[in-house]
Amino acid sequence: MILRIDAASATPPFEQLRVQIIAMINNGDLVAGTRLPTVRALAADLQLAPNTVARAYKELEEAELLHTRGRAGTFVKASPNSASTHAVQAAREYADRMRKLGVSSEEAISYVAAAMKTRA
Repeated sequence: MILRIDAASATPPFEQLRVQIIAMINNGDLVAGTRLPTVRALAADLQLAPNTVARAYKELEEAELLHTRGRAGTFVKASPNSASTHAVQAAREYADRMRKLGVSSEEAISYVAAAMKTRA
């Protein structure tokens, strides 16, 4: 994992780190399941305070890009920015809403089909 921190930049180091990890996830350099270096190891490599790396990791975890498995480490999650991830979530929310309204599956699907045609 190649990360660089520009000490002369006006952007705080934790933000530089966060943005670089996001870019690596989005361009496929870091795929789901990839184990990241420990906070201490990455801090030492980049000559940063451990709290700086911990903050970047924490923000990425809150954004659901990373997840920590205790002592097992920190891992890349599937990209929440992918269209399929958003589509699955939207479909679940739609299905839940239709059930609450008492709409049948067939009707709900026909509404989606009609909406897709009018948006094309």
